[in-house]
Amino acid sequence: MTVSLPDAPWRHRGGLSALLSALGAAEGTARYVGGAVRDGLLGLPVNDLDIATSLPPVTVMERLQGAGIKTVPTGIEHGTVTAVLADGPVEITTLRRDVSTDGRRATIAYTDDWREDAARRDFTINALYADPLTGAISDYFGGIADLKARRLRFIGEADARIAEDHLRILRYFRFLARYGDNDVDNSAYAACVAAANSLMALSRERIADELLKLMAVAAPGQALRLMIEGGILRPVLPEVAIDGVDRVEALIEREAQAALPPSPVRRLAALLPPDAAVADQVGARLKLSNKARKRLVLALGQDGVGERPRALAFRIGTEAAIDRLLLDSARPIDMLDQVIGWTPPKLPISGGTLISRGLTPGPDVAKALRQVEQIWVEEDFPDDGRVDQIADQIVSKFQRARQ
Repeated sequence: MTVSLPDAPWRHRGGLSALLSALGAAEGTARYVGGAVRDGLLGLPVNDLDIATSLPPVTVMERLQGAGIKTVPTGIEHGTVTAVLADGPVEITTLRRDVSTDGRRATIAYTDDWREDAARRDFTINALYADPLTGAISDYFGGIADLKARRLRFIGEADARIAEDHLRILRYFRFLARYGDNDVDNSAYAACVAAANSLMALSRERIADELLKLMAVAAPGQALRLMIEGGILRPVLPEVAIDGVDRVEALIEREAQAALPPSPVRRLAALLPPDAAVADQVGARLKLSNKARKRLVLALGQDGVGERPRALAFRIGTEAAIDRLLLDSARPIDMLDQVIGWTPPKLPISGGTLISRGLTPGPDVAKALRQVEQIWVEEDFPDDGRVDQIADQIVSKFQRARQ
């Protein structure tokens, strides 16, 4: 039976028709490729759109600019240019074949052979092409059958494909978790295990990006277990043990109960031992952004255990408080209702207020203000009238102490 790419809103993005016309899609020189075809066949949302073309990169640039389409040479040395459309960018890459590889990067040559281009891709389900006009699928390695069977297969020998790009080890488990049935191919798994140390040759940014993508998958648990049991993560995350997967799965269940979207950084925190110092080391090693690294550390902080939700959110921030409440399975899930959508208020008085109420200027002002804030937080942020009463009490206390 002939399989065609189903119609979907993404195929009618603004400016896409003009782009395809400029690329000569009607003459067969351009096809959708990779994730858009794979997810389109599965009826999933398509965000990133890639087009493969037999046209050389310079010709692509000339044609698009001639059609008035903004074009950026994002990776022209590797055959990729980006067309900037109203509804998002589209990456256009000239058909390629590998000349040589070293596990991190490849030397490529251009080709006009679609099968040759498909042969350099990682998995059969990622080597599917679709005619943009008719939707007709070009499948050179049985990707459609694998997609239907939820079977993840390397194109060719797994060890050879991993040797070309070591990141394929991590990609294998991410795609297994998202598109496979978690039933690994023994030879592929063995190849990943054997090559695990080669992950050390990759940049930490690439590893972090791929790991966080895995953590964002709906159910990464079984893939994570396979990785830990096979020692896949040991070279880059030796801190991770199998009990971390139990914590991730418990977190995922609590996220669902709270109807909260998944957070890859929060799930990474669950995977790690509950130790803020370890979290900081991992964040530094993976070269996470300062924001992500701080979130990881705060999520695993052990200070304030048992602290009331809003008091916790006031002290460490709402996002961090939500992370901690979700990670702590001893906390009732309905505690989240107290902080979701809540913005911690600011103490409505200042040191100047205390001085105006009779407190002597000096070191006592900061100490007194901290005590006012402490009572205010303990009383769950009462109104300004109550804050005035607290301030008077604290000022009187300090005045008596100086007499």
